[in-house]
Amino acid sequence: MITLSDSAKVQLDGYFADKEKSPIRVFQAGSCCGPKLSLALDEPKDGDATFEAGGYTLLAEKSLLEATGAISIDMTEYGFSVDSENPLAAGSCGSGGCGSGGGCGGGESSGCGCS
Repeated sequence: MITLSDSAKVQLDGYFADKEKSPIRVFQAGSCCGPKLSLALDEPKDGDATFEAGGYTLLAEKSLLEATGAISIDMTEYGFSVDSENPLAAGSCGSGGCGSGGGCGGGESSGCGCS
């Protein structure tokens, strides 16, 4: 299940005010701070689950939903927030390219800027 908050719907309504609504995909993206859920405009594909919320079509791969459980899309002062019932497993830094701090050891000096 994917839900859309009222504030996220208002933001999407503003974006699509002068254009045709496109389906919105929830997908897993990686960063030096580990995996996170993100949004993108996309078309349905085989293996997708499709949900309708607030007049929008929301998509996600079924395998992603099995791992995350329910997903909620909200708006914050920084943009869209995509959260899941089951947090994604933390990743590793790999090359250590996390900004000027150069590592993912945590804390403010790591350069990751992750919470």
